[in-house]
Amino acid sequence: MTTATPIGSQQTVELAPSYTIPLVLVLGAIPFLVVLPWLSLAIAVFGLFLLFQTVTLRLKFTPTALEVCRSQKVIRNFPYSEWQNWRIFWQPVPILLYFKEIKSIHFVPIIFDPKMLQTCLEQRCPRN
Repeated sequence: MTTATPIGSQQTVELAPSYTIPLVLVLGAIPFLVVLPWLSLAIAVFGLFLLFQTVTLRLKFTPTALEVCRSQKVIRNFPYSEWQNWRIFWQPVPILLYFKEIKSIHFVPIIFDPKMLQTCLEQRCPRN
């Protein structure tokens, strides 16, 4: 018995960055500046952290694994064979990717093109 390989799953796809979440956090912190300055600072710092990650990190879907890269250097590798489940939370505005491997669970803010992320996940790690 052979299994069909989804079209495009044999190519490496690098996701484009999405600055939506970091910018919404940084701009959303402004109204809290007058009322709750510490909350405003915390939200803005988190937004700036995500903005830095958006600029420096890239996700690559290879034929065998999801790779996290910084400056073209692979810093983490997640083989699809170890994935058990994945889900993108809050479909109207995707904000968080959850995926479970055999030995660990991961939550990743969606700082990449959410439509292409979902397409690549569906091609390489179809849910049962």
